[in-house]
Amino acid sequence: MPRPRQCRLVQAAPKTVCFKPQGVPLRELVEVYLPVECFEALRLADYQGLTMEDAAARMQVSRHTFGRILAQARKALAAALVEGHALRIEGGEYQLATACDQCAATHAALELAVAQEWTMQRIAVTAEGPGLDGPIDPRFGRAAGFVVVDAATMAAEYVDNGTSQTLSHGAGINAAQVLARSGAGVLLTGYVGPKAFQALNAAGIKVGQDLEGMTVRQAVQRYLDGQVPMAAGPNK
Repeated sequence: MPRPRQCRLVQAAPKTVCFKPQGVPLRELVEVYLPVECFEALRLADYQGLTMEDAAARMQVSRHTFGRILAQARKALAAALVEGHALRIEGGEYQLATACDQCAATHAALELAVAQEWTMQRIAVTAEGPGLDGPIDPRFGRAAGFVVVDAATMAAEYVDNGTSQTLSHGAGINAAQVLARSGAGVLLTGYVGPKAFQALNAAGIKVGQDLEGMTVRQAVQRYLDGQVPMAAGPNK
C-alpha cells in the first residue's frame, strides 16, 4: 500500500504564471509545465538561498522529498531555457499556507514522519574498515566499526566500534548504543545475538541479517533494491 503523500506547503501563489521567449506568439510555442510546489522549491533554495533542511521544513516535507522536487523544478526550467519553450507554472500537489488548516493541525505528526524517514535513509553496515568498497564484517557486536551511508547521496562516514571489541561481556549491547548515536535507522550485518537484537529494537533500528561475503556497497545496493528482508528476531 503506497504511503500517503505529505502536504507540500507553498507560502503563496506565484505572481506570474507564464514566461515565454520575446517576440514569439505563445500559440507557436511548446509549453513546459512547472508544478507550483516545484516553483516553491526554486524560490526557497535558489532565490532565498535556504539550506535543504530549512527549505524542506518550510514545505513540511522530508529533505529527500524536497531534493526530488527541486531536481524536477531545475530540469523543467533548464528545458524551457535551452529549448526556447514557454514556461507555465500551474498544477501539482500542494496546499497554500493560507488554506492549510489540516497541515497546521498535523504539523507535529509530519515532523515525526520526517525524522523517521531521515533515520531510515541512514544505513549502517558492519565493516572491517572505512569505505564503501571494503568487506562486510559479519559480526555485529564485535565488528571493527560501522559504515553509515546516506541512501539519498551514498555519502559514507565511519563509526569506530573499538570499545565493544575490548569488552568481555555486553559487546552487542554496547555496539547497539554506539549505532543508535549515529542516527542510523537500518543495520545490515551477518549475525546478531538476542540481547543485541533487543537493544537495537528498543532503539528503533531495523535489522537486515545473513549478509556476508560482499562489500559494504553491495549490501547497501541489495537493501535499496528490496532484496534484504527486515529480521523479526536474532539469528545467533
